[in-house]
Amino acid sequence: MARSTLYTLVAVASLTYVAGQAVVGNVPTFCSPPLADMRYPYAQLPNQVISQHVVRGTQSGYNICNSTTENQQSLCQTAFVNSISDFCTFAPPKPNSTIGDTEGDEVAWCTKKGHGCRGIPGGAITGVQLLNAPNYVQIVALLDQTQINIAAGDQGGELDPHGQDLCGNCIGGMMYSTFFSADKTTIEQVPEWTMFVGGGVVAIKLCNPHTPDADQLKYCRNTLDRLGTLYNMPNNAQNGTFEVCDSANMSPPGVYVANGQTLTYSQPAESLGPITTVPYTPTIPASSNCVTYQSSALYTDFASLATPTSGSKPAANGGNGGSGSLTGTASVASSTSASNGAGALAISLFSTLLGVAFSVTFLA
Repeated sequence: MARSTLYTLVAVASLTYVAGQAVVGNVPTFCSPPLADMRYPYAQLPNQVISQHVVRGTQSGYNICNSTTENQQSLCQTAFVNSISDFCTFAPPKPNSTIGDTEGDEVAWCTKKGHGCRGIPGGAITGVQLLNAPNYVQIVALLDQTQINIAAGDQGGELDPHGQDLCGNCIGGMMYSTFFSADKTTIEQVPEWTMFVGGGVVAIKLCNPHTPDADQLKYCRNTLDRLGTLYNMPNNAQNGTFEVCDSANMSPPGVYVANGQTLTYSQPAESLGPITTVPYTPTIPASSNCVTYQSSALYTDFASLATPTSGSKPAANGGNGGSGSLTGTASVASSTSASNGAGALAISLFSTLLGVAFSVTFLA
């Protein structure tokens, strides 16, 4: 569904919702305009892109980030993905947190200085694969998540610029990159992105902003949060390997072929219990022209922040799904998901119109 069509449906549903007097103390339920519809050149970002107060709360951090905000207490919520050596993830502001409990308040943690954010400590990242596909760039990093304030054992959830109230998860989280610009140095906003964080993995997909909206929404689909990276960002990331590869596009998340028919899978509501089976197995897209690097040459800016790693080393395709589990190699870890996304929004809106209380247990 095109972004414009989606937002038209949201607007209609929101009006019905307000007309039904389902607001709380005249506080809006949804962000208007939606975060994913906001456009700001990097140099023109306001201090907070979400200035309104909605039922879920307010933006807890800020978007103007520079050398004065670059420290381990930074509340910057503007992230970058530029290269294998220069990327950011959203993660909790306070130690020993879970993604499900903090999805609206995550802050940016980066591998390089210069973004006004917190630094990912040297040695925390143990393996990375960056896939450069025609419609997106995908980076999957294996790491000791306790060093970016995620509780050991938390399987995490999904973050994106939509969220159950269109404010994003984190609320006000913005994404920028030089990756899609012609000169590879011009900073561009990336409106559609999705991120799985937890289970010892950070998986980020940025959809090319120069491609049609429909393609961006298709490849950065954010309504399969309970299936984790295996189904949303299949990859070959391995501990001890740091590589950049050209890649074919993956099959869009949820799209598969059975008996000669192209079908689209939709995950069941969490109220129906754990997901025990999925009708297809995702495949990792073909890659080529892989170049490997040494971690010691990639992540030097925050080497002084290094602390001893803890816990077992993760598998790139495990964890960071929503609640529910599968068995075997295509496991989906059991956890509370972060907020769910634009697609789940239609379900959420429908439920709201029926008077069902807004749930904040998702991914976005």
